[in-house]
Amino acid sequence: MTIFQRLFGRRADARLAVPEPVLPVRIAWGYLISITSIHLLSLLAFNPWYFSWTGVVVGFVGVLTYGLFGITLGYHRLLTHQGLVVPKWLERIFATLGVLCLEDTPARWVAIHRMHHKHSDERDDPHTPLVNFWWSHIGWLLIEHREHSTIFFYEKYARDILRDPYYLWLERKLAWFWVYAAHVVAYYLVGFAAGYVMTRDVMGAVQFGSSIVVWGVFVRTIIVWNGSWSVNSLTHVFGYRNYDTKDKSRNYWPVAIWAHGEGWHNNHHADQRSAAHGHKWWEFDATYAVIRILVRLGLAKDVVLPRAWTKADGAKAEAVVGATSSATKTVIDDDLPQGDSSPAKAA
Repeated sequence: MTIFQRLFGRRADARLAVPEPVLPVRIAWGYLISITSIHLLSLLAFNPWYFSWTGVVVGFVGVLTYGLFGITLGYHRLLTHQGLVVPKWLERIFATLGVLCLEDTPARWVAIHRMHHKHSDERDDPHTPLVNFWWSHIGWLLIEHREHSTIFFYEKYARDILRDPYYLWLERKLAWFWVYAAHVVAYYLVGFAAGYVMTRDVMGAVQFGSSIVVWGVFVRTIIVWNGSWSVNSLTHVFGYRNYDTKDKSRNYWPVAIWAHGEGWHNNHHADQRSAAHGHKWWEFDATYAVIRILVRLGLAKDVVLPRAWTKADGAKAEAVVGATSSATKTVIDDDLPQGDSSPAKAA
């Protein structure tokens, strides 16, 4: 089967209809406008006037800072799966970095992701590539899913998140958007000030500030976006399987590099609460490497290890050190499948 067929081909044994709550189809105009706008603004990077090496460096550092600390560590392994515990002030910082990726509020992101795990590669999965590749990558964001805006949806999948007043505040009056907008302005003002100091010229300051925004915000945002989206799409199509899970999840090393360890997706689906997604020695997981540093610094504890590791050591399969709140355990244990860690029958 060619790459094109794997991405776009219709397979009679695997084809799924879109989730029922998206029918009849209605465009999600807010998502369409914002996603299109950020992608178009990022194209300014091809205009030499908006280029500066400082902007490129700021963008690269931003991919690591916002993508890793905000999305893969903050939104995913910490808030969604409760794979570790950090001080509340640090948790909120990580969550704020996630907001600055413009990938939804913490509660909505967590709820959708938990729903994905409960219905992975079934019709109720919000973004399975068994509908088609582009649906899983970006299409699902551009169509209204009526269930995702209901109180019942948040109560079922993210009630532990919304008990935190800060996360609840982000849901109100577009607070998440104003936080993102404020950071764009801050990037520009800092860049403008630095440019003026370097050039003593207003237009030089405008140019430098603009380069910081284009590379440090717009280009960085689409790189982080497409890394996250590739986990939904590519890692259910390409790669190998360590575990015989009930879905199509796979381990795909290019996405693991791009998305800071999230590409070891079959491992994750087999053992969802684990804070480490790379289970083999060669499966480098940048996010888990950061978690280990946080543990050494005394900023993280109760880290959940892969059951494959703890079984090999003769330890308890559910390697949670310390206590987890009853509210969190209710959401995770009752509403989410905990994965199937049996070895794959065929890689």
